[in-house]
Amino acid sequence: MEIERIEGHPVFRRLAFERGCLGLVLAAAMAGTYFSYILTIAFRPALLAVPVTDDSVITWGIIAGAALLSFGFVLTAVYVLVANTRLDALSRRLEEDLR
Repeated sequence: MEIERIEGHPVFRRLAFERGCLGLVLAAAMAGTYFSYILTIAFRPALLAVPVTDDSVITWGIIAGAALLSFGFVLTAVYVLVANTRLDALSRRLEEDLR
């Protein structure tokens, strides 16, 4: 059967493994960063309430929140970069091998 032929192919196995590892690493990085932020809000909110400078209305909490949002965009860019280079190359190789 065609599905078994694809699933048994070493390039497919490599592609599935690399995509899974990439997703797991990026998700763990985002989750760890997000939960650190949330736990700081829950248990040490005074840390995030400190103004950036003495006469500023912007606090470190706002900076940390913006950094967290930016980190999500960076992780998305990393995923797109790896997917468009390494994973697409493996997909093309798999397609060529299965013709």
